[in-house]
Amino acid sequence: MKNSETKMSAATQHGLALIVSFIAGVSLTIVQDAVWADKEKKIENNALPMDELRTFTGVLDAVKQDYVEPVKDKDLLENAIRGMLSNLDPHSAYLDAEAFQDLQIGTSGEFGGLGIEVGQEDGFIKVIAPIDDTPAQRAGIRAGDLIIRLDDTSVKGMPLSDAIQRMRGKPDTSITLTIVREGQQKPIKIKLVREVIQVQSVKSRLLEPNFGYLRITQFQSKTAQDLQQAIRELEQQNKKPLQGLILDLRNNPGGVLNGAVDVADDFLDEGAIVQTKGRSEGSDQTFKAAPGDLLKGAPLVVLVNGGSASAAEIVAGALQDHHRALILGERTFGKGSVQTILPLGNGTAVKLTTARYYTPSGRSIQAEGIEPDIKLKSLKVTADTDMDSNFIKESDLSGHLNNDRSDQTGDSTTSDNPSPATDDGTDSTQNDYALYEALNLLKGMSLLQNRRNN
Repeated sequence: MKNSETKMSAATQHGLALIVSFIAGVSLTIVQDAVWADKEKKIENNALPMDELRTFTGVLDAVKQDYVEPVKDKDLLENAIRGMLSNLDPHSAYLDAEAFQDLQIGTSGEFGGLGIEVGQEDGFIKVIAPIDDTPAQRAGIRAGDLIIRLDDTSVKGMPLSDAIQRMRGKPDTSITLTIVREGQQKPIKIKLVREVIQVQSVKSRLLEPNFGYLRITQFQSKTAQDLQQAIRELEQQNKKPLQGLILDLRNNPGGVLNGAVDVADDFLDEGAIVQTKGRSEGSDQTFKAAPGDLLKGAPLVVLVNGGSASAAEIVAGALQDHHRALILGERTFGKGSVQTILPLGNGTAVKLTTARYYTPSGRSIQAEGIEPDIKLKSLKVTADTDMDSNFIKESDLSGHLNNDRSDQTGDSTTSDNPSPATDDGTDSTQNDYALYEALNLLKGMSLLQNRRNN
């Protein structure tokens, strides 16, 4: 068995502490123990744009002197910083003391709220994915829903951090979301009651003798340890090693980089898992696998969809590039960037996109996503035969980073099985079309492997 804690320590040898992002859209987040004074020294060595700074101070002075109501200098400057960062890309942001604290609280996997991963698009709030077993998921909130009002307040132009703060709150308090959904002519109002959200990272069950199912809802620092324990329990229940495993990463919005690295490592014996490349010192890193495959080479199928993002894409990309697993489902979200948290020393911080990540073969999936080996559309039977596969992706976000390698192509096979079925995110093969297909594929892979070995 691989020691997840040891690996995490090695991965952070450059002084990087990895933490899960708060509910503000998918993020692969790095918190850097940096002293802001070092940044100031770098700024001194660069020529400042004096003309633009004169314009800025002129506007600042005009607002201070002539705006209809007095505004505090602190508010003006913080808003200026927010504007500067928010126009870089969808994931860079200024974190005031409250938002920075929320980010740190998120590392525990427990918080008060609704259980929605969200991003921002054209001034409104878009749902990336609802988290399993939360008020949002149970109420039917879907990936791609556009939130336009929180109670009676319009979110148009509202900072994402403010919207998140409004959705969070004390357990047993309620909030009404007004959403616009593709295919619906009128906005939908959904009343939700806040709960203490405890994100269970790993869920597992034995689908049938010899074949296991393991779902990762979000990558946390101990996800790999939980995964190892889950596989041990499945093997105990099966009374012998598994002949195959389905790893479900659908609607997994990401989380801790080390969690993703360690999970991929659990199924690989050697080679690169992910590479990060950026401009700053220390941003170019390669994370490699250590010997030891928990399944000892048994077949592996990975389920993905448009809600699989960031850290989930690292795992899928690594297992795909090493030909360790077949990827089944829909093209993933396409978030191939890394955010670094720079504490400013006064309780606030800057979340800044500092690198892109690349799969072992050198693919950048930024705004492209992981193309599955076998494409399988998400089918859902409803009264009006509504088809729900309209996920928002990184490429849909305003101001997203472009993929710096535009010549990438990939071959895949499309499954056009017209059988009516559902895909509601549960782990039952009776009402989950994708899982049913994955189990059949896994059985075929296991049979082929057994014949080759014999």
